[in-house]
Parts: sequence; C-alpha cells; structure tokens
Amino acid sequence: MTAALVVLGLLAAWEAVVRLGGVDELLLPPPTQVLQALWEDRSLLGPDLWTTTYEVVLGLALAIVAGAALAVAMHLAPALRRALHPLVIGSQAVPVPVIAPLAILVLGFGLAPKVLLVALVCFFPVTINLYDGLRDANPEARRLLRSLQATPWQCLRLVEAPAALPAAFTGLKIAAAVAVIGAVFAEWAGADAGLGHALLIANGQLETPRAFAATLLLFLLAVALYGAFALLERRLVDWTPRTGPGGP
Repeated sequence: MTAALVVLGLLAAWEAVVRLGGVDELLLPPPTQVLQALWEDRSLLGPDLWTTTYEVVLGLALAIVAGAALAVAMHLAPALRRALHPLVIGSQAVPVPVIAPLAILVLGFGLAPKVLLVALVCFFPVTINLYDGLRDANPEARRLLRSLQATPWQCLRLVEAPAALPAAFTGLKIAAAVAVIGAVFAEWAGADAGLGHALLIANGQLETPRAFAATLLLFLLAVALYGAFALLERRLVDWTPRTGPGGP
C-alpha cells in the first residue's frame, strides 16, 4: 500500500510539473498522455509487446538450461571449474551494445540473435547463483551421505540441489529483471518488430508519448517475469523462513 501511494504521488507530481509548464511536453509527456498513447497505439504496441515477450522467454529458457548445466558441471568437476569459471565471469566484461551488432551480422535479422543476446544477459546470474548455492550446501549433510557411500549424483539430488534452490531463484529473478535489456539492444541493432524497434521509430517520429508507452510496457514485462519467478519460488521453496518488516 505504501509503495502504491508513493508511486501515485510521484505520478501526480510529474503530471503537475508538465501541465504547469515546468517541462516541455515534447521532451517529457505527462502520465495521462502516456496512458492515452498506450490505448490509442495499442494496435501498434500490442504485436511489438508479443514479439519482445517471445524473444525474452526463449532467451531466458536458453539461459536457464545452459546456466544450470554449466553450474552443475563446474560443481561436480573441479578441473572444469578451474577452466570455465574465469570465462563465465569474463562473459560479462563485453558490453551488450558491442555484441549486438556482431550477433546481427553473423546470425542475421531473425529471431536467433535476439534470443542469443537475451540468453547472454541472463546467463551470468543464473549460473553463478546456482553454482554458489550448490557449494554452500550443508557440509555435515554431505559428509553423512558420503559416509553412507552415496555417489556425487546422489549427494547432488538429495542435499545440494534442494539447498541451492533459494540461491538459484535469486539468480532467476535477477535474470528476469534484466532480460528485456538484451532484447531491446538486439532490436536496436536490427529488427522490424518489438518494443525496442517501436522505441526507435517513436523517437524518430517525435512521438514521445508512444516512446514512453513502449518503455512502460518493457517495465511491466520485467516486473511480470520477476513476479512469476517469485511466485514459483514461494511454491517450491517453502522451507525457508520469511519475515516481514515487523518480524515473523
């Protein structure tokens, strides 16, 4: 409730500043104009929202599969960990705007480069958080299983994987929040659809309210994906204590 009141207060202040002439509407349209553009341009923004959502979901799925496989492999194989861990960290050193044109050049203007860039953005938080969660499993439980002649895969299934779920979902939520960044940069590098493409067209046509409406849709998409993973976490990870501001 408090957060909603803060947001409403900020929107009201924004509307008042623009309406009173504090900012040119061409540079910063008031929230009412943004909502109007969201409704009036729904036939343009709706298909673009679907395109970007499709790219983001596929890229996230690819990052989850590849990141989980690599995290487990690094956890189980020390030699592989020493070889790949620096590469995983180094994958974040190259900015997405630099990679995007190269991906478009190599893979063309289709779906593949968009999915790849989303996966690259999401890959690091998924891999590292899961890997750290596997490493931080209860060492006493692992020693007990080993004393019972359990195999590494049995230790992984019975102790380490369940213990790593909270950290894994932290990585998934971070990835969901930043996934739209990869899609937008990919669409800016070369696309004929998507919210990133809609932003470029709206800016070029000085349709600032439509540009803000597209940005709002990107924001809502990121929030929806984050919320979906948070809900899934509540369903699957029900043994971790949760405390509110006033305590348990």
